[in-house]
Amino acid sequence: MQASTGIGKRSLVIAWMVVIVAYTLAGMAAVGVGFWLRAAPPLAVVGLADLAATVVIFVFSVITRNSSLYDPYWSVAPVPIALYWLTRPGSDGFANPRHVLIFGLLCVWALRLTGNWALQWRGLEHEDWRYQDIQRQTGAWYWPVSFLGIHLMPTVLVFLGCLALWPALSGRGSTLNWLDLLAVLVTLGAVLLEGTADIQMRRFRRAPDYHTRSVPPGLWSISRHPNYFGEVLFWWGLYLFVPLAYPGFWWVIIGPLAILLLFLGASIPLMERHLRAGHPSYGDYQRRVSIFVPWFPKRELKL
Repeated sequence: MQASTGIGKRSLVIAWMVVIVAYTLAGMAAVGVGFWLRAAPPLAVVGLADLAATVVIFVFSVITRNSSLYDPYWSVAPVPIALYWLTRPGSDGFANPRHVLIFGLLCVWALRLTGNWALQWRGLEHEDWRYQDIQRQTGAWYWPVSFLGIHLMPTVLVFLGCLALWPALSGRGSTLNWLDLLAVLVTLGAVLLEGTADIQMRRFRRAPDYHTRSVPPGLWSISRHPNYFGEVLFWWGLYLFVPLAYPGFWWVIIGPLAILLLFLGASIPLMERHLRAGHPSYGDYQRRVSIFVPWFPKRELKL
């Protein structure tokens, strides 16, 4: 038993070293592309640097035969993107309290979400069940599908979500306004909601009566996917920093809209089918609890 535990620990240490090397090289690739294309339009620089980093992570996914290596990219990539806008000529960077506030909120979200991934990650032997399903369905075409659907598509969506950071962090002299207060409340509330939901679900799964309870406690009793709701809410909160301060950038709303469509059109339906197939009591849960937006649960019918 002790030998097995020791092997498991060594395996996890090696896995973490692979992750650190992969993301370090991805960051170096992004910086290299950014320097090479420094004369190009700033948005093109960010997009192509983001693509280069994604390709590096994809290469490591292929080498380790595990697409879950990409999972933390969603919460890691926005921080260097924000730093790029903050340090560009024309931005007053960290000298602007509004910039510090926005960047601080982004870092709180990124640290919490990445930390949640790290707590649940069990090493290179573990891969998300969704990726395994895709591999069974696509066979020899799995890696092209993995690049386009598991790696590139989320990168594009996060890039779109980060469009709000372009005006919010690259300007000069912008001051706080009343809508910023709402933006702070929404983003902080989203992080708190998402974090609370994750903690409650971990506790629920550790409970002895886990398999006998049809409705989880807390936030999960008013929404079947409160963690997804919190994630979508965060990106809308980030967008709220834009409309009053930079009305000409109204179009960056495509970011939170695209992320909303991802969760409503793909992530939630896929998770619902998986849970319905694996848990016979899930149908009762579906009938009683709101699918996305937290709302009062329906009462159980008494016959």
